[in-house]
Amino acid sequence: MKLLAQHLSDGKPHVVDAPLPQLEPGRILVRNRYSAVSSGTEGATVRSARKNIVAKALERPKDVKAVLELARRQGVVQAYRAVSKKLDAYSTLGYSSAGRVVAVGPDVVGFEVGDAVACAGVGYANHAEYVVVPTNLCARLAPDADLKLAAYNTLGAIAMQGARQADLRLGETCVVIGLGIVGVLVCQLMKAAGVKTIGIDVLDSAVTKARELEIDAYRRDNPALDDIIARQTRGLGADAVVIAAGSESLDPINYAGRIARKKGRVVVLGATPTGFERNPDYYPKELELRMSCSYGPGRYDLDYEEKGRDYPPGYVRWTENRNMQAFQDLIYERKLDLAALTTHVFPIDDAPQAYDMILNRSESFLGVLIEYPEANDVQRVTQEARRETKKSKSTKNEATKKTTFGYAFVGAGSYAQGSLLPNMPISRSFRPVAVLTRSGASALRVAEKFGFAERASNADEIFASDKVDVVFIATRHNLHADLTLRALRAGKSVFVEKPLCLTLDEFVELRDEYETLTQQFPSQKLMVGFNRRFAPTALALKDRLADAPIAVTYRVNAGAIPKESWIQDAELGGGRILGEVCHFIDFAAWLAGSAPTSVYAAAMRAPNALSDTLTIALRLADGSIANINYFANGAKAIAKERVEVYQSGQTFILDDFRALTLYNERGKTLLVKGRQDKGQREMLARFVDSIQADATPAIPAEEIFSSTLATFGARESIASRQEIALQ
Repeated sequence: MKLLAQHLSDGKPHVVDAPLPQLEPGRILVRNRYSAVSSGTEGATVRSARKNIVAKALERPKDVKAVLELARRQGVVQAYRAVSKKLDAYSTLGYSSAGRVVAVGPDVVGFEVGDAVACAGVGYANHAEYVVVPTNLCARLAPDADLKLAAYNTLGAIAMQGARQADLRLGETCVVIGLGIVGVLVCQLMKAAGVKTIGIDVLDSAVTKARELEIDAYRRDNPALDDIIARQTRGLGADAVVIAAGSESLDPINYAGRIARKKGRVVVLGATPTGFERNPDYYPKELELRMSCSYGPGRYDLDYEEKGRDYPPGYVRWTENRNMQAFQDLIYERKLDLAALTTHVFPIDDAPQAYDMILNRSESFLGVLIEYPEANDVQRVTQEARRETKKSKSTKNEATKKTTFGYAFVGAGSYAQGSLLPNMPISRSFRPVAVLTRSGASALRVAEKFGFAERASNADEIFASDKVDVVFIATRHNLHADLTLRALRAGKSVFVEKPLCLTLDEFVELRDEYETLTQQFPSQKLMVGFNRRFAPTALALKDRLADAPIAVTYRVNAGAIPKESWIQDAELGGGRILGEVCHFIDFAAWLAGSAPTSVYAAAMRAPNALSDTLTIALRLADGSIANINYFANGAKAIAKERVEVYQSGQTFILDDFRALTLYNERGKTLLVKGRQDKGQREMLARFVDSIQADATPAIPAEEIFSSTLATFGARESIASRQEIALQ
C-alpha cells in the first residue's frame, strides 16, 4: 500500500510502499478514500523535523538530557543507537480520515465490511491507503455519507471539544482567536448552536476566507478591534474566548483576558503558551482558564482507546467518539458548510507537495485533503486480513540437516531495534527474511536498516513461510504467548522477549504443548530473552563460584514508569513484576545453578497503587537463598543494578554489569572492569549456535519455565501475604 511518511532526520515527507498494518482484536481495517491534513499540528511537526541537529536539540532540552543520562548509565554506543533509531525512523503523518471497512478484527461489534466510517487517532488514521483503527476511534457513517467531508473527523472532534469547554448558552458570545481549519470549525459549531461568534487572526488570507464562510472576522492588528468586540457584546465582553491559534507569543492568552467579561472563560485549544499576566485582567475578573484535551474524554486512556471500553453516557455524556458522531451528524444534516472549507485536494502520489505549500505558504489554503484511489481489491484484502491461524504442522524435513536458516521478527519496537537487531550474528548461514510490525512505516524502516527482504502484513505469512526457520517475538507482552504457540506449532524455533506469558493458563498451555511439540520437532528451540546470564561480568562471576550454596542480594534501582504506560497495564504489559522482575529471578537461579522452590514477596503500598517497589525472597533447591530488591522510588544518580554474592568466606560484587570485584581474607581484588554489557550479543550468538549446530539450548526449557513460574509465585505472594511453594 502507499503511505505518506517522513524521516525525522531531514523532515522530508515521502510516499512509500509499505505493508498493510496488522489487524488486531478490537480494530477494523479501513481503506481510506480521503484524509485531512492538519496544517497546524502536522506543519509544525514537519517544520521541526527539517531543522538541523543542533536546532532539534535546542527545541528538546528534556530529550537531550535523557540521551546524556542514557550515555552515562549504558554507554555512548547505546545512546547513539537510541538517537539514530529515532532519527532514521519513518514517522507516519496524519490523524483524520474517512473510507470503508474491508475487514473487522475479533471481538468487533457494530461494524461490518463495506461500512462507511470516519477515523481518528495519531498512529491510526494515517495518510495511507489502508489503516487499522480501534473501534472507539471510528464513527460509523450513513451509507451515502460524503467521505470527502467526513475526512475532517478528528479536526471536527477537536473543535467540538473546544466548543464544549467554552460551555456557552444560546445568545451568548464567543471570540475565536486563530482562524485555521480548527478555529473556523469552532466558529461554525458556535454559530450552529446559536452563539454569536467573532473570529480573529493575524493573516489577511485567513480573515478573508473566514468572511467568505460568513464568519464575522477581523485582523488582530485592527486598531478598532477592542471597540468592535465591545459593541457586539453590548459592553460586557466575550462570555468565552477560544484560543485556536498555534503561536509562541503570549499575545493570544493576554488578549483573551482583555476581551473576556468578568467571570468569563478562556479555553486553550491550540498550542500556545499560557504564562498570562495576572493583572489587569485574569485576577480582577476572576477568569476561568480551561484546557481542551484533544478530541474529548477518553483521549490518552488505554482502556478507552485501545481496549474499546466506553464511558457510561450517564456519567460522561460526550466522549471523543460521541464528539465524532455528533460532528458527523451535523455534516450529514448540512448544518456545517465543510465543502467550502476545502481549498486543496492532493492525490496520494503528490501528497508531499501539500507540506511544501503549507510550510512555504506559497498559496492561500484552509482545508487540505489527500485523496486515495477508489477501492478495487477489497475482497483480496479482506481475505488476507481475515486469514485464520493455520495450526497444521510444518512440512520441513527434520531428517535433513539444514545448513542455512532464515529468521523473521514479529514486532520490532524500541528494544528490538536498540538491543536485539544490532546484536544479531552476521552470517551468510543465518539471514533475515521478513519483519512484521503494527505499522507499515516501522516495518519499512526496519527492513531497510537491517536487511529484511520481506515486509509481512500478518503473522500467518511468517509462520507459513518455508523461508523462515526461526521467529523472534518482540511485541507487546499480551501477544507473546499466542504468537509463541503459533510459531512453535508451525515448526519454528522461537526467541521470545521476556516475559514468556502473562497468565498461568497461558504458562501451563505453553509448557505442556512445548514438551509435546519437541517430540515431533527434536531440533526445535525455545528461548526467552534472559540476557543478563550471558553478560561477560556475569559469566566471570559464575566461573569463580564453588559447588556450594550461595546467598544473593540483587538490588535494582528501576526508576518509575507512569501508571498510564501500557507496561503497567495488567492486560497489555502485565506490570513490572512479570515484565522485568522475571529477569532477576532467572539470574539468581542461574547463579545458584538451582531451581527456586519457594518465593515470598512484599510490595510497598504506593499512592499510585502499583506494586513496583518490592522485595522478593527466594529459596532454591540446593539450599541457596536470594533476595531481590526492585525499587521504583530511588534516585536516578544511583546505578541501576548491583549484585552481591556470598559464598564460603568470600563476597563478589557485580556493579551494573561494568565491574566485578572479589572480597576475601586477602582484601579487595578487581577482577573485571569495562563498558556496560548486559549480554544481548552473547545471548543471541549462543541461541543461533544452538540452532545451527542442533546443540543443547542456550537456556534449557526447564529453567525458562522454572523462572517464569517463580515470577507468577512472587505476584501471588504479594496478594496473599504468604510464602508460595513452587515444587
